[in-house]
Amino acid sequence: MIIMILGVILLVAGIGFVVFRNIMRQIAQGSAPQPPVVVTAVKAAAQEWQPQLHAVGSLRALRGVDVTTEIAGLVREIRFKSGDEVKAGAVLIQLNADSDLATLDSLKAAADLAQVTLTRDQAQLAAEAISQAQVDSDQADLKSKRAQAASQQATIDKKTIRAPFSGRLGITLVNPGQYLNPGDKVVTLQTIDPIFIDFNLPQQQISGVSVGQAVTVLSDAYLGQTFSGKVTAIDAKVDTTTRNVQIEATVANPKKLLLPGMFGRAAVDSGEKQSYLTLPQTAITYNPYGATVFVTTDKKDAKGNSQLQAQQVFITPGPTRGDQVAILKGVSEGVMVVTSGQLKLKNGTPLRVDNSVQPLNDQNPTPQER
Repeated sequence: MIIMILGVILLVAGIGFVVFRNIMRQIAQGSAPQPPVVVTAVKAAAQEWQPQLHAVGSLRALRGVDVTTEIAGLVREIRFKSGDEVKAGAVLIQLNADSDLATLDSLKAAADLAQVTLTRDQAQLAAEAISQAQVDSDQADLKSKRAQAASQQATIDKKTIRAPFSGRLGITLVNPGQYLNPGDKVVTLQTIDPIFIDFNLPQQQISGVSVGQAVTVLSDAYLGQTFSGKVTAIDAKVDTTTRNVQIEATVANPKKLLLPGMFGRAAVDSGEKQSYLTLPQTAITYNPYGATVFVTTDKKDAKGNSQLQAQQVFITPGPTRGDQVAILKGVSEGVMVVTSGQLKLKNGTPLRVDNSVQPLNDQNPTPQER
């Protein structure tokens, strides 16, 4: 019994020693200084914002048409190359008109004969050798012959297919010797400088749009490049299904980079410029109880040394612009705000700022995969 009691006492003492050692180790670790957390930070600064209305739209040519033939005929000559720039009235296609020209010569000869007959009968009428009715008949016959010749000339003119306006030609699949029927497509002709962009805005935003307002257009085809234009028309009705109204803007396209059918992002300047305290979106943490940021504060540690520490504050975010957010309340200008690494922070966490790699803070961001 004595041995058993001594064994139990030794076991309890061993367990107590282990527990006491663990407690002392935890106390020692708690009293050790916490290493600073590496974060990025930026000073909250005021920036000038231009209020804008954003929408996605489609580009449309100033003038665009599929050039066709009005009458049937055999292609004799093609006077353009795919992609050419042409002026209004330039000949594109010449159809075979040999038989039509021969018919025109015959009609002109008949008209000339009618003119000679009329002249002779007028001389005889002056000599009272024929009646006035005969001269009237000759005049009517002459007009008829000339009208037939003019009609034939118009038919010949239609066999010369011309550009209805200046622009850029598309790709044609027509070849010499090919027979064209009325309405067959010859080539696409587009005027693309300037070019239209059509987009829709909700009816709630109509009050902020008027004809003449500046528009900035971005296209994924030309990253980092902006195209300027202005609002030229607002539709006269609102779509009853979507409650949106269509807006037309004219965009300068001197290098002819933008093409009809592309989609673009339109930003319409609305109202006067305003100044907002601006932070990157990565600096803000959104919670059910409100939006917060961590600011840096300079405090003394246990040894009296200066040490940056984290302090969480509530803010009121405002409008957004690309990677940026306007701060309406909660942060003063010039305060250092943590922009990355917030997940490791709580109030009083020591900090070390390293801005060698900064998060995105662009007012007009582009897709990173490009």
